[in-house]
Amino acid sequence: MNGNSGCVIWTITDGKPGHLQQIRGLLKALRQQLPVREIELRALPPLQALAHLAGGSFPPGEGLPVPDLIVGAGHATHLNILAAKRAYGGKTVVLMKPSLPRQLFDLCLIPQHDGVAPSKQVILTQGALNTMQRSVAADPNVGLILLGGISRHYVWQDDEILAAVGKLVAATPQVHWTLTTSPRTPASLLDGLQGLAHANLEVVPFARTTQGWLHEVLGCAGQVWVTPDSVSMVYEALTSGTGVGVFDLPTRHSSRVVRGLERLAQSGWVTRFQHWQAGQSLPHLNGQLDEAARCAKWIKQFWYPNA
Repeated sequence: MNGNSGCVIWTITDGKPGHLQQIRGLLKALRQQLPVREIELRALPPLQALAHLAGGSFPPGEGLPVPDLIVGAGHATHLNILAAKRAYGGKTVVLMKPSLPRQLFDLCLIPQHDGVAPSKQVILTQGALNTMQRSVAADPNVGLILLGGISRHYVWQDDEILAAVGKLVAATPQVHWTLTTSPRTPASLLDGLQGLAHANLEVVPFARTTQGWLHEVLGCAGQVWVTPDSVSMVYEALTSGTGVGVFDLPTRHSSRVVRGLERLAQSGWVTRFQHWQAGQSLPHLNGQLDEAARCAKWIKQFWYPNA
């Protein structure tokens, strides 16, 4: 590692918000462990990346500081990561179960629900990494409701979700609830929300939110309810340290996402709506969930102990 510029990290992205969120989470945590200089590169199309890998080149890196770490999330980044390493060196970190053999990468940070066994180059994480940190301003009388929408894992039901939200809000008049949606939320549900006239409920559709708004509201919430299709938001809420509840929807099949959420409920990390008693406060985690920090500490300890 170059002591003058710190740890030079090339982040290779496919532009997808969820993958960018994972990268940002790790980088944010690494900055608390090391002096970091990040250089963000957009992934080349797979065939181009494969050709450059075979030829030992990686044109996007020309003229840039040599990387200490090359980090990527998303299948489209994997060949790019390997091409960059072959051309310029550096250790590689992939933030998911890779589509290529895991032995090709120096470190794979893989959600536990993907069913991969841990190894010397695999760290299993509770969910995908994110940028949330434990809140110090959580208010038990501030609640957040996060509604997703159509997914491959659950059967979406407007009526069930609207009834659950209505019951939750009516049973907790002392809590000011903010409800927001996602790009996947059906228009029919948005119409149905107009009929939920509760003084302690504010509806802020996704289209009306701004960048950073959700994290700001989440940082103040003492309790959060999420639809099960929004699994990434479940883990962000858990990372913030708040109590987390999950609404009920029928499953399409027993997928890794479904099984992962079942494990969270069985371990007491989240409360299913069907098990929630009206007016009951959601239990908070006894410990702290901060997977990005845990992975960053591993990288510092084993790769840069003297930095």
